[in-house]
Amino acid sequence: MARSGATSGKRMNLHEYQAKELFRAHQIPVPRGILARTPGEALAACEALGGSRWVIKAQVYSGGRGKAGGVVVANRAEEVSGAADRLLGRRLVTYQSGAEGLPVESLLVEEPTEIARELYLSLLVERASERYLFMASASGGMDIERVAAEMPERILLVRVHPAVGLQPYQVRRLGFGLGLEGGQIKALGGLMEGLYRLFNDSDASLVEINPLVVTAAGDLVALDAKVNLDDNALYRQRRLAELRDPTQEDSREAEARMHDLNYISLDGNIGCMVNGAGLAMATMDLVKLHGGAPANFLDVGGGATAARVAEAFKLILSDPKVEAVLVNIFGGIVRCDLIAEGIIQAVREVRVGVPVVVRLEGTNAEQGLRMLAESGLPVATASSLGEAADKAVAAASRGLASAEGVA
Repeated sequence: MARSGATSGKRMNLHEYQAKELFRAHQIPVPRGILARTPGEALAACEALGGSRWVIKAQVYSGGRGKAGGVVVANRAEEVSGAADRLLGRRLVTYQSGAEGLPVESLLVEEPTEIARELYLSLLVERASERYLFMASASGGMDIERVAAEMPERILLVRVHPAVGLQPYQVRRLGFGLGLEGGQIKALGGLMEGLYRLFNDSDASLVEINPLVVTAAGDLVALDAKVNLDDNALYRQRRLAELRDPTQEDSREAEARMHDLNYISLDGNIGCMVNGAGLAMATMDLVKLHGGAPANFLDVGGGATAARVAEAFKLILSDPKVEAVLVNIFGGIVRCDLIAEGIIQAVREVRVGVPVVVRLEGTNAEQGLRMLAESGLPVATASSLGEAADKAVAAASRGLASAEGVA
């Protein structure tokens, strides 16, 4: 769930089955389940779990699996086999996955849970208050973003000071707000303590349970599990870093990580290459203001080299949606002539069929602009960010027109 003032930051996702393994290790109750990668393994999982009813869950980095047909309740072995045949090897399209969907390569086969109530519980960091933030709601199982937007009074918040930790009165506050009583509040305390330890032990940026169910017997069970890890801390979480599933991520984002680039694919047609996250956001805002739509967020960083800039340029151009490229560099730590060198190198190595607009400002900006002008390449320059955004939007609207004619 996204919320103003709260952030999950730069992240690495885990699959549900991986998140539940972490839950078990921190004494957070979850249903018994077994991972399966083939229909045969799914049948074997049912036999190992026993019973006559099972839940088959597609393992993808996305919410909304149930509505998309990615969660199936099976009452016979034949239904298990049929569900596995239908799900494995297909791409599951959810409201979070985008039109292309995500590949299903594994299934989590679980024992069913008798549900009396569905709740919501999550833990993240609220930057504004510099606190851990527990969020809870009695409206679990729903799209929590919609609950927050339409019924904000149903969202319960508890802020935990990192120097003090989770306190019993905070557990009671959430427990009473969720309508729990007696031993359920004690169980909630143990569950929240487990989430708190997991969050810190794993360098998580978000831990979410939706739904957290009250069973027919009155127990609390995490029916689903979502864990996002902070990418910036993965150097000390090597075991968890190895759990990354590249099939669930944009291939360009994976390529960007190999070159120490910060890249996020978006839906627009103007590729953006900028140094600094704040400047990148400002650049995307200007593109929108001038009637365009950014195709990506790409921060080459303050210590960008010519080689890294070249790789960044190739990365942008690998997106078939891109109809123009806007380069906006402020030369502080990085020199503009090195940026220009990288642009020239990339344009010469890659067949550039789209207009390129460059704005350089700061250290060696004049030298960088002169290098671009003398390169003989079809690269337009701009003296201000507004002018650069205007040129890029106009160039994209003309398709493959030369950027030089957009001045």
